Amino acid sequence: MGTEHSKNERRRSMVFLRKGPKLPAWEDALLSGKEPKTLLKRGLRYVSLSLIMKGMTSTPDFLWGLPEVQKLNLSCNQLVVIPPSLGKLDRLVVLNLGGNCLRGLPKEIGLLRNLKVLFVNMNCLTEVPAELSLCRKLEVLSLSHNCISQLPLSFTDLTSLRKLNLSNNRFVQIPLCIFALRSLDFLHLGSNRLENIAESVQYLVNLQIFIVENNNICTLPRSLCFISTLELLNLDYNAIQTLPDDLYLLHRLPRIAWNPMDKGLHIAHNPLSRPLPEVIEGGLDVLFNYLREKKEHN
Repeated sequence: MGTEHSKNERRRSMVFLRKGPKLPAWEDALLSGKEPKTLLKRGLRYVSLSLIMKGMTSTPDFLWGLPEVQKLNLSCNQLVVIPPSLGKLDRLVVLNLGGNCLRGLPKEIGLLRNLKVLFVNMNCLTEVPAELSLCRKLEVLSLSHNCISQLPLSFTDLTSLRKLNLSNNRFVQIPLCIFALRSLDFLHLGSNRLENIAESVQYLVNLQIFIVENNNICTLPRSLCFISTLELLNLDYNAIQTLPDDLYLLHRLPRIAWNPMDKGLHIAHNPLSRPLPEVIEGGLDVLFNYLREKKEHN
């Protein structure tokens, strides 16, 4: 009996040694005894890894041993922290951290010099590290649905940025650094606390889509009328009473738009002074003619 008992004990010890430290349940299920590299998908352009909706509360350690990853999706988990080890994945081109519980980003994110697309929407961020501005190749950035009220001045260095989503945050004014981003063609600042749009908006010379719906904007700057590239201007749900006479210069706006996805001028749910509501019912051409004639008579 004693000899048999000793053999069983040795077997249990060997099994424990082979297994090593116990992994979290989700990580153990994820790997299922496989090598981490087997989770990678090698496409024609990118090496990608998707860990979406895995119930993760922390990032798996094996992740930092996969420096070849170029597209990484960690969205829709319960991550609270992204460790400094993120900087080891310096080949990343696309990083999706959306739909987590992140309160901040590590400054090492600035080491991701190949990063072009970053989603950190639907988290709990109150600020963004200045080091993010070191990602000079960044073209698409979504920080929507957070608690951010300002951006670092160093964001002026993100000269390749084309699409920026800052909707559903706590901005009272448009951060000055944004007006230096001359490559922007999409800017979403809807559902914030904006009270005005600065005259400096005219420096966004390539802007095609500008969304500032659901804010507290009372007046529009005349300089907005000089962004001749605008194809969609969404001003719905604000406190706008009058429109600048030069608005007719925005000749790329095709119509008065009612569907949120449509290009055109969105001006619904504003306390416009008369006769503007009636004029707008006639369509964009009628509105532009009215504003043109009004300017000529002034």
